[in-house]
Amino acid sequence: VQGTGGSSAVSKCSAAARGYIQDRFLRLLVGRRRRRAPLVHRGYYIRARAVDHCVQDFLLKTQSHPRTQILSLGAGFDSLYFRLKDMGLLHHTVVYEVDFPNVACQKATLIKRIKELSALVGDIGGEGLGVITFSGEDYKLLGVDLSELSELERALEEAGLDNEIPTLFIAEVVLTYMENSRSDALIQWAAEHFSQACFLLYEQIHPEDPFGCVMQQHFSQLNSALHSLAQYPDCEAQQRRFFEKGWSECSVMDMNEFFTHCTPEDEQQRVQALEPFDEYEEWHLKCSHYFVLTASKGMESSWTPLLSNMTVPHCDGPVRMAGSITAVVCATHSEISGLRRYGHHSVLIKPNVILTTGGFGEEDGQHCRMRNFHVLVKHADYWKAGCVKKENPDKRWDERLYHTVSCLSSSLALVVGGRTSPSSAGLGMLWLKFPETSNASDPGDVTVELVSLQPAAEPAALRWRHSTTEVIFKGEKYLFLYGGRSAMEPVLGDWYFLHTQELSCTVIPVEGPVPESRHSHSACSWKGGVLIAGGLGAVEQPLGSVFFLRELEHGFQWQTVETHPPLIPRYSHTAHVHDGKLLLVGGVWFHSSSVPGITVIDLMTGLCLDYAINVEHLEWPLMLHNHSSVLLPNEKELLLIGGGGNCFSFGTHLNPEPVSLSLSNILTSH
Repeated sequence: VQGTGGSSAVSKCSAAARGYIQDRFLRLLVGRRRRRAPLVHRGYYIRARAVDHCVQDFLLKTQSHPRTQILSLGAGFDSLYFRLKDMGLLHHTVVYEVDFPNVACQKATLIKRIKELSALVGDIGGEGLGVITFSGEDYKLLGVDLSELSELERALEEAGLDNEIPTLFIAEVVLTYMENSRSDALIQWAAEHFSQACFLLYEQIHPEDPFGCVMQQHFSQLNSALHSLAQYPDCEAQQRRFFEKGWSECSVMDMNEFFTHCTPEDEQQRVQALEPFDEYEEWHLKCSHYFVLTASKGMESSWTPLLSNMTVPHCDGPVRMAGSITAVVCATHSEISGLRRYGHHSVLIKPNVILTTGGFGEEDGQHCRMRNFHVLVKHADYWKAGCVKKENPDKRWDERLYHTVSCLSSSLALVVGGRTSPSSAGLGMLWLKFPETSNASDPGDVTVELVSLQPAAEPAALRWRHSTTEVIFKGEKYLFLYGGRSAMEPVLGDWYFLHTQELSCTVIPVEGPVPESRHSHSACSWKGGVLIAGGLGAVEQPLGSVFFLRELEHGFQWQTVETHPPLIPRYSHTAHVHDGKLLLVGGVWFHSSSVPGITVIDLMTGLCLDYAINVEHLEWPLMLHNHSSVLLPNEKELLLIGGGGNCFSFGTHLNPEPVSLSLSNILTSH
């Protein structure tokens, strides 16, 4: 548990070094320096922002009181006191910090040794007596085990804590490491013993979904299990907990809500622009698995920092499911593990052959960008898997992610866009050529020839997380290239019509309301046009709109497809059209009560039904984002390939095997 405190201090320090948080004291308190990934920076940024937002609100609301106090539980090497003191916010406030005796001693030694810190706090002696390891005029550092409540009470009394003045308790990922009976007792003790009290809690939620399983497993492996989760799995349970333990007011929100509604838009944009970033799914999943809670009792005026500029009601309840679809592991005969990947693309190149290219995943036991093309060949009751022979492997495939592959004939496909790293420019186009034969029985039968292209339309292709969809205009085939993002533009809303023969951009007039810019949306061919659904829009907000680009005599027209109930905004899903129905598969949404399964939109009536995916037959968490899916229309079978990603600092999860869903129940015409 102490190790988690040390590693979070290192992460906060790295985030401060990159400009996410303003904190010049962390580097003095944290010995070792490590540069963390942008995803980790964002995670620690939102945590620090939530705590600061609430602490400063408490100091503001209580500034008319002659004396107030802050009690930080499990403070570790946190720099909160020094930041507040430096900002001149502690005129009449004493800060008490409590942590394990050895942690408190280490911190006290650091403060005495480092001029910049000791000058700020002004050592008045009197420490080293019992549990008080450091004592300044407005700062007391105590070494006590929080789970021993009577000892904690004695130590705080000795240090001068006053239970009659406004007191803010802070527990930032601390209580969950204690047995529930002990953390509950602490929450109740704070409510009962202090006449004017506020409590700030930040920790994990949603242990049962795929990301939650990976998160729990990570902490168990560190031997620091998260005890709160089983009894208090969501925001509502945590809120009930505080009411039951004697607090009169309590508000709570997950970190997606906090970032969207309690962080000013200019600040959101500042953070989003700090470093190249392309892990939106993992960022939003991380934020849906952490919450911030504020509770109060006996305060003269209401303390509700989380409602300060809230413009939406909290959590619109669970998603109503119309039914469920059972997932089973696909029967495959394979010597290779090439389908553990994300950000790849899968396409049916023959009636019984699926080609998967690109992405990031596992190859020869290493995590890397995928060089090998992978093929699945369907037999009567199983799939045969293997690697594809590339006819001219020296041609630069560039190991790309988030590209598209469009089959133009039984022997030709076009690869468009994609990226290597998020800071590099997007990649251009490539032809993939296959032998003409209509069928293959063995992965070894499939060969692919790569032909790189420098067509005139190249600039249009320098993007990723876009869509490329076949449309028909005046009897001619075009590829409609839409949306995505590039190294320069975090979100694109433009489009191009590529004539499939000469790959030139053709100007075709388009009328109607232009959809807002988006990436990671879905696009399907339908009636000669394109259906665009969802996606991630500007300021990284999921979209719930569905558009149909419809063919007219002289061009195309954007039309809005009305859905009812309204489609829950999502992105990073896949989509298919079957028999007048649009199927959206997986993805990421902000409804933390469940993960997206399959949504069926009736294109005639606009009726929108959500189905859960039943995973009881799978022995591993099924993460349905950055996956690919292939619909076999005759069998009404959906194959889910790959998917997953980097789960914050909890490790990478890649779905180990393809999964099959039978859709016959939901696709039968009623």
